[in-house]
Amino acid sequence: MVGEWCYKLVDAGLMACAHRSKTTSTYRWEDAVQSDPEWHIQCKTSESKKQFLIDEIQTNHPYDLPMVICFETESTTEYAEWVEQN
Repeated sequence: MVGEWCYKLVDAGLMACAHRSKTTSTYRWEDAVQSDPEWHIQCKTSESKKQFLIDEIQTNHPYDLPMVICFETESTTEYAEWVEQN
């Protein structure tokens, strides 16, 4: 399911690449501390596509409040151009 979702987001042109890995999260939700297995997905996208990707995640993610964190990075010019083109 996670792999298919990442594939669809890349295929739709919303991100150039996704790295995904299983993790365990410990968090407070509805007044209780919980610990559950989850997927960590790091999406590589351009500034011009960022909001479209965020909208897609918020609309289709199964969680009420998916964690979406955005940060700017520096990379080689070639890699940045590849992300922008894909």
